[in-house]
Amino acid sequence: MTFDAGLVLAIAAVAGLLFVTGWIRYDLVAVLVLVSLGVLGIISHRDAIQGFADPAVVTIAAVLVLSGGLQRVGLADVVGRRVLAAAGPRPAVLTAVVMLTAGLLSGIMNNIAVTALMLPAVLELARRTEISPSRLLLPLAFGSLLGGLTTLIGTAPNIVISEALAGSGNPPFRMFDFTPVGLTALVAGVLYMAFFGRRFLPDRRESRRTATRGADLAEIYDLSATVFTAVIPAGSPLDGRRLADSRLGAALGLSVLSISRNGERHFAPTRDATLRAGDRLIIQGSVEPLLTLQGWKQLTQATPDLPAPSELVASVGMAEVALAQGSRLAGRTLREYDFRRRHGLTVLAVVRDGKVRRTRLQNVRFEPGDRLLVAGKLEALEAAEAEDHRSPLSRLSLREVAVRYRIQERLLAFTVPEGSLLDGKTLAETRLGDAFGLTVLEIFDGSPRLFPTPDTVLRAGDTLLIAGRQDDISILDALQDLVILEERPEVRELESAEAGLVEVTLAPRSSCIGRTLRDLGFREKHDLTVLAISRGERAYHSNIEIREMKLRLGDALLVYGKRDRLSVLGRDPDFLVLAEEVREAFRLEKAPLGVGIMAGVVLSVAFGWLPVYIAAPAGAVGMILTGCLTVDEAYRAVAWPVVVLVAGLMSLGLAMQETGAAGFIAERVVGGAAAAGPLALIGTLFGIAALSAQLMPTTAVAVLMSPIALSAADQLAVSPQALMMVVAVGASSAFMSPVGHPVNLLVMGLGGYRFTDYTKAGFPIVLLMLLITLFVLPIVWPLMP
Repeated sequence: MTFDAGLVLAIAAVAGLLFVTGWIRYDLVAVLVLVSLGVLGIISHRDAIQGFADPAVVTIAAVLVLSGGLQRVGLADVVGRRVLAAAGPRPAVLTAVVMLTAGLLSGIMNNIAVTALMLPAVLELARRTEISPSRLLLPLAFGSLLGGLTTLIGTAPNIVISEALAGSGNPPFRMFDFTPVGLTALVAGVLYMAFFGRRFLPDRRESRRTATRGADLAEIYDLSATVFTAVIPAGSPLDGRRLADSRLGAALGLSVLSISRNGERHFAPTRDATLRAGDRLIIQGSVEPLLTLQGWKQLTQATPDLPAPSELVASVGMAEVALAQGSRLAGRTLREYDFRRRHGLTVLAVVRDGKVRRTRLQNVRFEPGDRLLVAGKLEALEAAEAEDHRSPLSRLSLREVAVRYRIQERLLAFTVPEGSLLDGKTLAETRLGDAFGLTVLEIFDGSPRLFPTPDTVLRAGDTLLIAGRQDDISILDALQDLVILEERPEVRELESAEAGLVEVTLAPRSSCIGRTLRDLGFREKHDLTVLAISRGERAYHSNIEIREMKLRLGDALLVYGKRDRLSVLGRDPDFLVLAEEVREAFRLEKAPLGVGIMAGVVLSVAFGWLPVYIAAPAGAVGMILTGCLTVDEAYRAVAWPVVVLVAGLMSLGLAMQETGAAGFIAERVVGGAAAAGPLALIGTLFGIAALSAQLMPTTAVAVLMSPIALSAADQLAVSPQALMMVVAVGASSAFMSPVGHPVNLLVMGLGGYRFTDYTKAGFPIVLLMLLITLFVLPIVWPLMP
């Protein structure tokens, strides 16, 4: 093995590790591979980027646009609903119909799109037949995966493998060359799952969604245990304030679902709704934080024995920080950056666009150009300046602080009363800063403790010098005065013609994946409230908790709000609203055009009139020109990370061939298996591809395995089409892991599945695929050319 070949294998090994661990996004991994090969001179710079012009890349992008067109004209939705409606109540028949419908549609559409479009229909079918969706959603995902094997355009690995054949000088696969093996796999998988595999599917009827309607969803998410009623007493400081200023959400993680006033109920109040004394609030969330808050008792105004504000300011180092481009704090909040623990400094004020902000600084997302007033010990100031040299510190005098920031105007002193539940709590546990925008500058318990750390423990009798507003203290007092009623409200009372509950999941290529609800500004943007997030078997209810969760594909969100706002959410391409009445309307009048264009693409490729990399873009343009989808929708339909993944890894495949790395693997691994016979050769190649597909993107598996299969075919003088078909089947056998393919992740939260559910239900299907590869595939594609 040459030195260059060793380098290529090392790069491939590192790429594989990154794919499996997910430390770096898979499309970025592909670009890193491309750059590494070019910089090291293993292949020419032009060859390194040649993948972006590869016919496979063009075909994949165009096929995704074609699939998007069929999606917008409602093909999968109409066919799926009509077929499923006629399925009847028998579980075996339902399972078979769900899988066959998804599989046949996946032969001409992207399997992710098919799964996403059929989700509402399958969930409604589960509700109507009283079958747990966990018994149907995994068959839906598996059916779409199996269906992708039935045609050339059914899944990206098929296109990659066909173009790799063509690139090596061999005849590529035609449109229906995959059909004999793929259709056999689909039928075998359906029969297995309908009659035997169902016993491996979990029945999460009690804990997971068995319906799609609001009242049932409330029961599924166990909302009744987290809904209570509170009354605003007379004379409360909340009287006349906006709901957004009540701090119920930020401080306590609670959501106000309705306000009853003078016999009238106002559902899903907006953040700007005005509160009044006597209002009855139906609140969702844990009542414990509110009870704990009431156990703090009222903070009492402190005696004037504390040092004057000027003495406090003079006793510490003060500095101004101008955030520069590239500062580590830019784009983050103090909480996200953990500023206090990291630097031992307290931020007292922020200046942005000439305006000074002195309170509620924890939630400020800082930008380059912001000026921060920080205070702390001199050594902490010097250390902070040394750590982030891009944001130098400017020391300030007492006079400069007083003139520029007027901190002394916001200093308040309060004493922790005897018997308060604050006794023994740390500052971090009180959430005085995060929830109420208050900064504790000093704790006086006989001797002053300046700028206490979040781990500092409070004791009864401590006097706190606080930077904040009297208004914030008033809000704290008002929340302590709320009257909590023992009687729990009925959750079904929240449903009306005006407002309702819906279940929402992330679209497969949603830009929200990896971001939090806080990052998205979901409440502010959509004027809707996320009451819970279901991930696996657990539902998270706390407003505080769910706002900080990074969203994943497969998460299910329970959303409450005005029905007109839910309809707007249904048109957002980042979300799939699993309620037909609020989903974006399909362009059903364009369905004949869309189906006709797709038929034209399939026939032109099947009869050899056009190569697929010309026919597919032509069909994509036809979808746009006929109005089946818009240009913007066409761009959104393309999975650009997959396109970049394929284009980037093409350079790795070329490098493996040119350096002999692929031949080395073929000789040492595949060639050794070939010595034991043809079945051992096929089984080894399938096993490597199938095992890799459980942890890596299936398209990446196809790209990396293609040069190995081609080298093995050349060395062993066997049919390259046969070995490449083995790779195609193995790369599409991502049944044992939720991370193997996006369709598996898509149903995970909605079905309440665990990782082991995929392994138990999917392992027999992988064995079935192995048997088909060993005994059916050689009949259609003999090893000896």
